[in-house]
Amino acid sequence: MTQSYSGALRKMRTHAFDNSEVCYELPIGDSSVDMNALIGREISLSFNNEIHCVHCSRKTKKSFNQGYCYPCLISLAQCDSCIIKPEKCHYHEGTCREPEWGEAHCFNEHFVYLANTGNVKVGITREVTESVSPRWMDQGATQATVMLRVPDRLTSGLVETLCKNHIADKTNWRTMLKGKPEEVDLIAVKHDLMEKISDELAALKQEKGLQAVSEVESKVHQINFPVDTYPEKIKSINLDKTPDFSGELKGIKGQYWMLDGDRVINIRKFAGYNVTLQVF
Repeated sequence: MTQSYSGALRKMRTHAFDNSEVCYELPIGDSSVDMNALIGREISLSFNNEIHCVHCSRKTKKSFNQGYCYPCLISLAQCDSCIIKPEKCHYHEGTCREPEWGEAHCFNEHFVYLANTGNVKVGITREVTESVSPRWMDQGATQATVMLRVPDRLTSGLVETLCKNHIADKTNWRTMLKGKPEEVDLIAVKHDLMEKISDELAALKQEKGLQAVSEVESKVHQINFPVDTYPEKIKSINLDKTPDFSGELKGIKGQYWMLDGDRVINIRKFAGYNVTLQVF
């Protein structure tokens, strides 16, 4: 029996514990679709030529920054350039677009981590619990470990900048989608990196306070994704150019669907798009 779901897309929600498979749910309109259950099944997705901003719901001809209309892009703190580059946080200059939002999201503990996404990268996250951080799952990391705890977003950006002189800070999404990478000794990488940035880190502690940056003795988290078959030659689907597609869902990793014919689509990129999903 064919199942059909219609409405605005949102990025997939994720949940996982160590060594368990990541569970994916797709918000679409008023529905929440269990995507793991669809792997191996034939699906189709059709863009209905309508986009609504994920923040204000305004109808927009073009989506910016993964789902925002242009007025929200230029007015919301969550769309400011310092979200991508936290070392450029300008709250202390009195120029934050939304001071209350900044106080709620930027002035709490952040963690600097290492992750294996096909290459080892450094990153920051606010969410570290007993379960796996959504940040790691969204990036398609198969391993991750926390390095440092800091008191706010600005400090996390400054520490990340020190690390970026020695290690990548971006995921190569094509490499990430081409298979499960070989395991890396992230604890050894962490210790090596800590030694390389030790002098600069000491200077930052002098500036911010000795307790502002603390090392976290954490384990390496193992993350498994629901994938039957990885693509060999990646062909990316863009809903603006290919508004309708169908095929067998081969797997999910990060925020990507993998389909037969080596096709992939980044669902997060099309947040706010009004679509119809059919499952056969």
